[in-house]
Amino acid sequence: MRTAYRVETVRTAERALMARLPEGTLMARAAAGLAAACADLLRGGRSRRVVLLVGSGDNGGDALYAGARLARRGAGVTAVPLSPDRAHPGGLAALRAAGGRVAAPDEAATALARADLVVDGITGIGGRGGLRPEAAELARRVHAAGTPVVAVDLPSGVDPDTGEVRGEAVRATLTVTFGTHKPGLLVDPAAEHAGEVRLVDIGLGPELPATPDLAALEPADVAELLPRPTGESDKYRRGVIGIAAGSPRYPGAAVLAVGGALHGGAGAVRYAGPADAAVIARYPETLVSAGLPHQAGRVQAWVVGPGIGDDPQARERVADVLDADVPVLVDADGLRGLDPERIRARTAPTVLTPHAGEAAALLGTARDQVEAARLTAVRELAERFGAVALLKGSTTLVADPAGGPVRVNPTGTPWLATAGSGDVLSGLIGALLATGLTPLDAASTGAYLHGLAGSHAPTPPSASTVTEALPAVWRALLDHRTP
Repeated sequence: MRTAYRVETVRTAERALMARLPEGTLMARAAAGLAAACADLLRGGRSRRVVLLVGSGDNGGDALYAGARLARRGAGVTAVPLSPDRAHPGGLAALRAAGGRVAAPDEAATALARADLVVDGITGIGGRGGLRPEAAELARRVHAAGTPVVAVDLPSGVDPDTGEVRGEAVRATLTVTFGTHKPGLLVDPAAEHAGEVRLVDIGLGPELPATPDLAALEPADVAELLPRPTGESDKYRRGVIGIAAGSPRYPGAAVLAVGGALHGGAGAVRYAGPADAAVIARYPETLVSAGLPHQAGRVQAWVVGPGIGDDPQARERVADVLDADVPVLVDADGLRGLDPERIRARTAPTVLTPHAGEAAALLGTARDQVEAARLTAVRELAERFGAVALLKGSTTLVADPAGGPVRVNPTGTPWLATAGSGDVLSGLIGALLATGLTPLDAASTGAYLHGLAGSHAPTPPSASTVTEALPAVWRALLDHRTP
């Protein structure tokens, strides 16, 4: 798994490592990795003018020492310290000794206009609460110029621990981060500012705790979690998932949820609801029932909510599913008016899969607040409802009520913001629950597969084509191939 740690944890690990190393070793390692990344971006260009935006902390020092390395390689390097009297003295001396130039803050506009590459060393992981006015103005100028930007450790102006962005922030082409990823590099809206992220090993790993703050599944992790039938398997041993979705107005939600479930690894799918004719017409292998969910037969997990509407019959179906003593996934219409105490009282686990608007309603807050602080929102949802919470969006996050690392989904495409996509995801996760995966693993594995299928479906994808792409990405992962 790719892991991320909060700044306080990183700082503690750095202090422990620095105590055993000669002074300046960590900064030298960081500067070497940063300079190499910058050189890669400059390679092949006829001009190699680099501007360093230098803050007063170690982040600025990393930029200066990297600039010195680039100057020794023949680049024209100009440093613009935002507070000249507080810039890293050793870094300034190294840059000047290598032939670099140090400009006054009022020369920044001229330098930036001529730059082929900008290195953002303003705040990095030390920044909190947004950029100061002079730094915000520089960020605006850089963005307007369209010059490639390399951020040092983290784009300045984003919160390293939460991924929040308050006001102006640097938008990087590439972020070179040191020792470990920081949460803000993986969580939107900050992740949108990071561009490509390159991790430079500075020897911090042994000093970091075993449990990170965030974790992102990688292909090998997903392949290990995917259910595989054995020679003794039958359709019931492989798990049976129940789907309570759809309505006369929205029969397609039922069809899509069932389609996601059929490609989710379960041995059989039972459907209960008024869209039984539409479901059996599209997927004749489904076991259908028009009655209440508990009348459909035995299942190992339930999915309830997609397209059921909000009439009394819909509420009855949700209540009926919540009474079942099996894992339950609640999505879409099933989330309306959901009582936290009702969910906490269940004896079996529950998974909630809201988008930002539904999460805002569950938390009693505004949608824009959820979108601005996604990490905070998903943790609060999990804690309040005592359920695994999957917050859908540009960065899909999964939090466990027991705590531990929040899972960040690394796959997907903006094209997945299409009608019915969430219905497919619900069925897929529900099927993984029925096969016996833990709620956290089922939710994060389902999100990974769904995002991967969205990226490999014909563009622009629809919910149906995403469903059809699932078998190929599933098989590729099982075969340890890159889909």
